[in-house]
Amino acid sequence: MATVSHQTDVWPDARGRFGEFGGRYVPETLMHPVEQLERAYEAARHDVKFREELHHLLKDFAGRPTPLFHARRLTEHLGGAQIFLKREDLLHTGAHKINNCLGQGLLALRMGKARLVAETGAGQHGVATATVAALLGMECVVYMGEEDMARQAPNVYRMRLLGSRVEPVASGSRTLKDAINEAMRDWVTNVHNTHYLLGSVLGPHPYPLMVREFHRVIGQEARRQILEAAGRLPDYLFACVGGGSNSIGLFYDFIPDASVKMVGVEAGGRGANLGEHAARFAGGKPGVLQGTYTYVLQTEDGLIANTHSISAGLDYPAIGPEHAALYRQGRVEYTHVSDAEALEAARLLSRTEGIIPALEPAHALAAVIARGPKMSRENIVVVNLSGRGDKDLGIFQSAGVL
Repeated sequence: MATVSHQTDVWPDARGRFGEFGGRYVPETLMHPVEQLERAYEAARHDVKFREELHHLLKDFAGRPTPLFHARRLTEHLGGAQIFLKREDLLHTGAHKINNCLGQGLLALRMGKARLVAETGAGQHGVATATVAALLGMECVVYMGEEDMARQAPNVYRMRLLGSRVEPVASGSRTLKDAINEAMRDWVTNVHNTHYLLGSVLGPHPYPLMVREFHRVIGQEARRQILEAAGRLPDYLFACVGGGSNSIGLFYDFIPDASVKMVGVEAGGRGANLGEHAARFAGGKPGVLQGTYTYVLQTEDGLIANTHSISAGLDYPAIGPEHAALYRQGRVEYTHVSDAEALEAARLLSRTEGIIPALEPAHALAAVIARGPKMSRENIVVVNLSGRGDKDLGIFQSAGVL
C-alpha cells in the first residue's frame, strides 16, 4: 500500500506542538499539575500492567471491539459507494467517550487522585466519566452549561443516577466552552486530590496526545476489520468533528496511507454568519483558547464568538490542535453540513438500517449522503458512528423528524 511521509509519527514534539499548533497555555498555578500529568501518562503508557488493565476494561466492561457494519440498504438507497459504519454507538454508555474515560480514570488512580472533574456538552462524556467514577469508586463532579442541560436532560439524569454531581453553568453562552472554564477553575482549586478528565483532543499538552492515544483503538480496529471484510483499505473515512476525539481516533492510524482520503465534518448550523454555526475552518482563525493554540471562532476584536449547532457536542468554538495541523497540511479535508441536513441524515439511517444515530455523527452521515451517490460502487467509505441517538430523541421530536 502506498504511503506518504508524514510528520505525525513524531507528533506532538516535546513542547506538545503539532507543527505550529498545540502547546501549553496555562496559568502558573496549573503548570505543575500539567507537568505532573505528563510524567504520569508517559510512565503509564509504557507500563504493561496499565495497558493490560485498560485492555481488559475496554473488552469486558465497555464492549470492544465494536463491529464494522456494512450498511447495505443505505448503500443501495444512495446508489454509490459501499458504506461501512464503525459502531461506536454500541459501546457501554452509548458513545466512543468511554475509551478515553477508562484510560484517564485508571491514570488518576495511579496518580493517587480520588476525585474527578469533567465538562460535558452533549452529555456523553459526562455520562462516561460518571460511569468510570462509579466503577472505580471515585467522587465525580461534572460541569454542564444550562442550555445543554435543558436539551440533554436524559443524560443529566443518568449522571446523577450514577452518583455524580452535575453542576449547572450559567455564564457566557451556557454551553461547552463555559463548562470547560468552570471545570478548570475547580481543578486549580482542588488539584491536590482531583484529576481533570478532559473529554476531547483539546486543552494544554499532554491532553491532545493522551486523548488521541486512548481513542486510537477505533482506527486500529477499523483497519483490521475493513481488510478482513473487503481485502483492502477504504477509499474514504468520514467523521464528525467537535473537539475532534472520535475523528482523530479513526483517522490517526490511516494518516500515512496516501490512498485513504479523510473528511472531517463540522457543524454548519443554521447559517454562514458568525454565531450561527461552529465551523472553525470555515470562519475561524488561529488563536489561543483554554490552553492550546488552534483554529478558533472569534470576532474581529479577538473575542471568542458564540456558536450554534443543533448538536450539543459540536458547538465548541475551537478545534483540537492536531486537526488544525492536518488541515494546514492538507492531509484531511474539513467540510460542514447544516442542522437540517444532519436531521435528515438521522432520519434516513433510522429508516434504512434500523439505527438511530446521535446528532453528532449524523453530520458525518449527511456528508456521505451528499457525496456517496457521486462515487463508484467500487469505492469503500467508513463512517465513524460515534454515538447513538437516545439522548437526542426530544430534539428529533421537536424538529418533526418522522
